[in-house]
This record gives sequence, structure tokens and C-alpha cells, in this order.
Amino acid sequence: MDWERRLKKIILLLFFIISFGVIGLMMIEGWSFLDALYMTIITMSTVGYSELYPVSPPGKVFLIVLIVLGVGSFFYIITTGAEHIISGHLRGVLGRRRMNKKIDVLKDHYIICGFGRVGEQVAHELASEGIAFVVLDNNRDSLERCAARGYYFIEGDASSDERLKNAGILRAKGLVAATDSDADNVYVILSAKSLNNKLFVVARANIDESEHKLRKAGADRVLSPYSIGGRRLASLLLRPAVVEFLDVVMHSAEKELFMEDIPVHERSPFIGATIAEARIKCATGANILAIKKKESDRMILNPSADTSIEIGDLLIALGTKVQLKELEGLT
Repeated sequence: MDWERRLKKIILLLFFIISFGVIGLMMIEGWSFLDALYMTIITMSTVGYSELYPVSPPGKVFLIVLIVLGVGSFFYIITTGAEHIISGHLRGVLGRRRMNKKIDVLKDHYIICGFGRVGEQVAHELASEGIAFVVLDNNRDSLERCAARGYYFIEGDASSDERLKNAGILRAKGLVAATDSDADNVYVILSAKSLNNKLFVVARANIDESEHKLRKAGADRVLSPYSIGGRRLASLLLRPAVVEFLDVVMHSAEKELFMEDIPVHERSPFIGATIAEARIKCATGANILAIKKKESDRMILNPSADTSIEIGDLLIALGTKVQLKELEGLT
């Protein structure tokens, strides 16, 4: 039985017993409504005051019945309330401990600092991809939404070294600084990078002027939701079919095509090969759309057939899961 149903029963029980006591005393003893209510309440609460007026034998019998019913009901209400408080507290503590143990074993996960509108959307995207992440926020409403969705979360200041360590920053792969304040995001990035300088950090910029500060603090990428939203709206007006295609590739729940960035490792057979040779080696036919060169950090879009692949390059590829898995295995 849930707590709401119990609460309704408690209220009905109280109303019934108080009504029973008031009506009985008014009918048997002829007391006024206020005197009968007063006597009923002090009887149920076991305060122990003496009777207001002399009580007749039938009135004494009635009060005995009222005492049994009232005291029993009073203790039932107290124990039910205590049970709810204690069990709810214990569930919260035990649930918190279980979650902390799961967070402690996470590796190569992501940390989302700030669970506002932007952070919540990031969490939704990561969850849909089956990628592990931890939300770090100090807003109770935000944490309740996390709990409702089954997300891992840590309560506290996102710029706190202790809280970042609790979220597993030393083992994390990346971090999103998505609080509503650019100043807070700067502190989050500084704290995160001081603990793990290999961390890939993406930051939200609420105003354009903050972008260079966030980059100086250590953000690898800085995005403005308002700029991105504006560009997307313009693209929908000018090139709706292109935007629809990208939505299918990147966000559709039933997508068949995927886009991934695949690093070229030291033992890859692609090292020194051209794009044309790579396509021959990749039998299932994943399409290499671009190459990000490690040395110059330059992005080569639509690389020509004779473009060479080097160790440390990042291949931006489009294909099915099978095609991308094969290409990733070769790299």
C-alpha cells in the first residue's frame, strides 16, 4: 500500500473517531460542540486533563470506548508515520550507497556538470547511445529528475575537487560544463583539468564573450546553444532536406546509418595508405567523409583518393554499425 492511500485512511480514521466522540458526548451528556470536541481531543491524545463536568455512568462507558479507540488510533498514526519516515530514509541511504559503488567502478565515462535544459539533453543523448555518465549538480529538483530517469548522480558543487573525484574524474574520458553561469563553468573546467589534464572538456557558453575565457580555462570545445539554435533554424529554412538527413543519421531512434570518429592507432594497416587503398581494405564499405590530421589539427573534408592516412589521424566515417565496427577493428 503506498503512502498516499495510507494518509487518506489516517485522515478518514481521525475524522470518524473525532466525530464519534463529539456526537456521543453531545447526545449522552448534553455538552456543547466545543466542550465535546475539547474532551474528545484530550482523550485521544492521552493528555490526562480531568473532565470538564461530572460524567454520568453512560458517559463513563462511552469515554472508555473512546479511550480505547482513540489511543489505539493515535499510536497507529504515530507508528505509521515513523515507519514511512524511517523506511524512506533507509531506502534513500541504501540507494545512495548502491549508486556510489556503481560510480566507483565506472571507467572512460563522462561527467555532466549542471542538469539544466542543456545538461538534461546531453544526458538524454548519452543514455540513448548506452554511454555511461554521471551528473553533478546541487539543485534538488534536478537531482530528483535524475533519480526518476535512473541516471547516476552526485549532489554538490561541480567545481569541488572532492565532488569531482566522487564522480570518478580520475577515470573519466570527458566532461561537459553545462551550468547556467559562464563563471561557474570556468571554475568547473579549471578544477577538472587540474585533476585530470587528459580529460576532454566541452563547455557551454551563454554569451559569445565568454568563449575565449572558457578555452583559456582548458575547454577543448566551446559551444553556444543560442548560436547553434540560430544556425539550425536558418538551415531548416534554407536546406530542410539536408537537416532532415542529418537528424536521421545523428538522432533517429531507428537509424540505420551512424557517424563516428575513429582514431588511427600505431598498429593500423591504414598507416601510410591512401583513402583509395583504405576503401579496398574495408570490405563492408564504410565511407570516410573527413580526416582530422594529428600534426596540424586540420580537418580535411571530402578527402581525395590519394590523401594519405597517418598515425594519430582521426577518421570521420559514415556507415552501418557493421561497417563502422569493421573499420574501427582495422584502425
